[in-house]
Amino acid sequence: MKSTLLPALAAALMLAASPFAAVPRQPNLLLVFTDDQRWDAMSVVQREQGDRARFPWLRTPHMDRLAAEGVRFRNAFVTLPLCAPSRAVFLTGRYNHLNGIANNRTPFPADSVTHSTLLRAAGYTTGYIGKWHMGNQGGKRPGFDYSASFLGQGRYFDCAIEVNGVPTPSQGWVDDVTTDYAIRFLREHRDRPFAMMLGYKATHGPFDPPERARDRFAGEQARPVPNLASRAIYRGPADEPATAAKGGATNLGYFRCISALDDNLGRLLGALDELGLAEDTVVVFSSDNGYYLGEHGLGDKRSLYEESIRIPMLARYPRAFPRGRVVDEMVLNLDLAPSWLDLAGLPSNPGMQGRSWRPLAEARPVAWRSAFLAQYFRENTFPTTPTTVAVRTPTAKLIRYPGHDEWTELFNLADDPYETRNLARDPAHAGLFARMNADFDREMKAVGYLIPDYADKPGEAPARPTKKAKKQP
Repeated sequence: MKSTLLPALAAALMLAASPFAAVPRQPNLLLVFTDDQRWDAMSVVQREQGDRARFPWLRTPHMDRLAAEGVRFRNAFVTLPLCAPSRAVFLTGRYNHLNGIANNRTPFPADSVTHSTLLRAAGYTTGYIGKWHMGNQGGKRPGFDYSASFLGQGRYFDCAIEVNGVPTPSQGWVDDVTTDYAIRFLREHRDRPFAMMLGYKATHGPFDPPERARDRFAGEQARPVPNLASRAIYRGPADEPATAAKGGATNLGYFRCISALDDNLGRLLGALDELGLAEDTVVVFSSDNGYYLGEHGLGDKRSLYEESIRIPMLARYPRAFPRGRVVDEMVLNLDLAPSWLDLAGLPSNPGMQGRSWRPLAEARPVAWRSAFLAQYFRENTFPTTPTTVAVRTPTAKLIRYPGHDEWTELFNLADDPYETRNLARDPAHAGLFARMNADFDREMKAVGYLIPDYADKPGEAPARPTKKAKKQP
C-alpha cells in the first residue's frame, strides 16, 4: 500500500507545482437589470408575502429560478430612485453627488472609472447591451469593448439599435431584440472571461408588451395596501394624481411587460446552460429603481418612500453561492461594482463608496452596514418633487427635505412598513428621532453629501437632454 501511495502523492505535488497546473478561471459577470421594477414584482416575493401579497397572480418563473438556484437579497435598495442616476451608480459605485449624474438628461462622463474600465484593464471582455438612457447619449458606450444599445428611452417596437455606435434597424419587441444581441455576445466570448450588462426597457411606460403577453393576467386586480390613502407630505391635494390606484383595477400592462422580460431572462439562462457557462458565470438580476402604484397617492418613482427605493436583487454563482440563500442585510446598487471586482479577484477601488456583498452571498461572517443614505435632486421637469435626503436603517427611516423642516418624516419600519405614521413630532418617539438624526449626520459626513453644481437649480428653465458626454467632475 505504501509503495502505491507515495508515487501518486509525489505526482500530485509535482502537478500542483507545475506552471501548467489547472487554475480556476475568473468568473464571467452578467448583470440583467430592468426599468422601474418594484422589489415585490416577482412571484417568489408574492408567495412569501402570503395574505399581504398585493399581486398574488403575478408569475415570474425565471426570476424564481434564479432565487432558488442562488441568493435573494430581500433588502436591496438604490441610493437615488431614477433611471440614469441609478445606472451611473451601478457603473461607478459612487453616489450621484460625486459621479456626474443627478438627472435623466445628462450624458455619462466618458472618463468615468467604472467596473467595466477596471475589468477591461484586467483582461475581461466587456459589453453593454440594451437601454442606456443617459440623456440622448449615443455612440459606443464609454468604457466597454462592445455595445448594442439605443438612444434615450427608445421604443418598444422596431427600435433602432446602435451597434458600437452604428445605427442598425431592428424588428420586434425591443427586449427580445436586445436579448438576441446578448446571447450572441455570450456565444462569441464564451472562451474567455467577460462582463456584460443587459438593460431592459421594460417595465417603463407606456407598458406596451409583446403580442405573446398581451392577455396575461386578464381580469386580475391589485389588492389594497394601507398607504394608498397616505398622501406624500410634500404634495397638496391639488397635486394628487386624478386617478391614483385604490387597490382595484391596476395597469396590467406594467405586469405584462415584467412577464415578457422574464421570458427573456429564461432565454439567457437557457443560453448559459447550452454553452456550458452557467457554473462559471455570476448572474445578477436587479432594477434601476422601484415604482409607485398609488402608494402615498403617487405614480412614477421620484422620492424616497419604500416602493421607490427598494428593488429586486438576485445573484447566482453555482461555484460559490449556496442555493436558495436569503440575505436580509441591506445591499445597494452602490455595491455592484465593488462586488464584481471582488469576485474577479481584483483589488477594491478606493474611489468606490459601496461594499462587496460577496461574503454575504457566500454565507461568510462579515460586519455589515447598519444604515445608508438615499438622495433625490429636484428636477425642473418634475417640480412637484423637492430635493430629498434620507437615512434608512434595518428598522427605521428619517426623511428630510432641505429648506422644509416642516416636512421631516420619521417612520418606525418595524411597526409601520407602509410608512403611514409620521413620528417626527411625537414626543413618545423622541429617542428614536435623536438616534436617527445621529445616523443621518454620520452618513451625510461619511459620503460627503452635497447638492452638486450639475443638479437643477430652482427657477432655471427645464433643460433638454444632451448628447455630448462631459468629463467627470
